[in-house]
Amino acid sequence: MKKVIVILSGGLDSTVCMSVADKEGYEIHPITFAYGQRHSREVEQAKKVADYYGCTNHLVLDIRFFKEIGASALTSREIEVPTNRDMDNEIPVTYVPFRNAVFLSMAVGYAEAIRAEKIYIGVNAMDYSGYPDCRPQFIQAFQELVNTGAAAPQKGCPITIEAPLLSLTKAEIVKLGVKNGAPLHLTTSCYNGGEKACGICDSCRLRLKGFTGAGLKDPIEYA
Repeated sequence: MKKVIVILSGGLDSTVCMSVADKEGYEIHPITFAYGQRHSREVEQAKKVADYYGCTNHLVLDIRFFKEIGASALTSREIEVPTNRDMDNEIPVTYVPFRNAVFLSMAVGYAEAIRAEKIYIGVNAMDYSGYPDCRPQFIQAFQELVNTGAAAPQKGCPITIEAPLLSLTKAEIVKLGVKNGAPLHLTTSCYNGGEKACGICDSCRLRLKGFTGAGLKDPIEYA
């Protein structure tokens, strides 16, 4: 069976992304990053999602240097998570500097090590908070980087970055997850990381928008 890497945060998008890889019949190797995030609860939820899919090879990497870098509300307690803001085209303070590039770089290294042919990442450029590393231009540029700088492609073993949710709305993502039987009840999206979601941070609002648009009730609890 062909191997793929899934970057699994424990959130809605990455879990639906994992369900896509599962439906396509691959041997899934999930990788989760503990990067000093305020909402560290997502790491525990990622473990539950991996268990749901029977993945005994779930890799959790501690890369808390992001907390030392700071400059993001997700890694610094000195910056408040914005609530009920007008989500325009401005890059919000919850953006973690170049995070997805680091995640993908480590995933590519892992893919080379275990000879995986694809890396799945749940980035989305439709209903999103305005992060520049969630856009199609970023994925295309990083694919070129992999083709040029990784050893596997030079040996005739290409590594493809798959972003199946890139052009979907949040409602379409929710519908796809339900269709694929993804364990949406195990996911967490809240930037504040409480046992109950706050419902007013960007991530919660986008998630709720998705479930409302899909005509479904979100299975997680809100404060």
